[in-house]
Amino acid sequence: MHSLSDSRHGGRRALTLVCLAAIIEGFDLQSAGVAIPKIVPEFGLSGPQIGLFFSAATFGLIFGSFLGGRSSDAWGRRNALALSLVTFGIFSIATAMTSSFEQLLVMRFLTGVGLGGAFPILVTIAAETSTPDFRGRAVSIMYAGVPLGGATASLVAMQGWHGGGWREIFLIGGILPIVITPLILALLPPLKVEKAKSEKIWEAIGDILAPSSLARTVLLWLSFFLGLIVVYALLNWMPQLLVSRGLSKPDASLVQVLFNIGGILGSLIGGKVLDRDNPLATVALCFAAAGLALLMLAMLPAALGWMLLGGFIVGAGILCIQAILYGIAPRCYPFQIRGTGVGVAVGVGRLGSIAGPLLAGAVVASGAGPEGVMYTLFPITLLAGAAAVVLLRRRDARPTAQD
Repeated sequence: MHSLSDSRHGGRRALTLVCLAAIIEGFDLQSAGVAIPKIVPEFGLSGPQIGLFFSAATFGLIFGSFLGGRSSDAWGRRNALALSLVTFGIFSIATAMTSSFEQLLVMRFLTGVGLGGAFPILVTIAAETSTPDFRGRAVSIMYAGVPLGGATASLVAMQGWHGGGWREIFLIGGILPIVITPLILALLPPLKVEKAKSEKIWEAIGDILAPSSLARTVLLWLSFFLGLIVVYALLNWMPQLLVSRGLSKPDASLVQVLFNIGGILGSLIGGKVLDRDNPLATVALCFAAAGLALLMLAMLPAALGWMLLGGFIVGAGILCIQAILYGIAPRCYPFQIRGTGVGVAVGVGRLGSIAGPLLAGAVVASGAGPEGVMYTLFPITLLAGAAAVVLLRRRDARPTAQD
């Protein structure tokens, strides 16, 4: 029988491992954006082809989220995470070996499948290896690794540490998850039982949509979908907003680095908020603050100092509410279907990552400009917050000491 100190040590070890994996995931997610300026001239890509390049990974992320969550219930968290890491590692390396645009699309889709599969498993492991009073913070600490990895990828590219080419970025991003996989298999502690009750996928989804869990599932999906509309519309259009306000492209890139740094801080705040005894009011305040931060960014003076401050605050606000949502998700389902439940919720949320840029493009095309995007995202942020607060009010979405 394990002692309490053994359990705590195992929890810290698990959190360290999933944080490391999340940093690598963030690096790989950012690698496409870092590499695209060099890929475009080499392959002679048009605007629509650039969009397809990014969309291929996005569709892979959606598919992978469903697959990764389900496989973690069927095969065990460790095995499923290891498979996801190896998958996006291999296909990231394969991306570096491509010689045509068609190959590039296929490899980015398959890389996205691995990346999408890993993330819900990381959320689930972070929640299950922590005590109930630390669960929100554990998920948020893990999630903070994603913007940290993204900032690292940007820093590597800005400093030229990868040698200056685009293929090296994908090679680094592919080698790292393969290297960490043996550590995951050897050091990640058992999670209750190594394998949950084996069900067919449709049976597990039926449990998620059963009358007893339907309301919390719909609320969770809604909050994820709306939240990722905001995140991805912002990530796609904030650079244009900054440039339209008179900033140079290097200065706009610096603001984005501050956005990621603010996101790390915001993630940690979100987890701490969620672990409060009665987090409802504070969670609502976090969503309201994130919405107000968007309005502030649209109205701030077009000076670099103000934009740096605005980018930092918006990053903190937006990723704070994302950390809250990821912290809520594992509370909504029992262990046997938790991986599937979280994976499906993340996959539905990824649909928002497609809808967000499309919505932002429609707003800009209407003549409202990039600032209009920020005004449009304000009520969407509040709606996501309302869904999250209603979900938290439900008794079946609260943590228990036994779970």
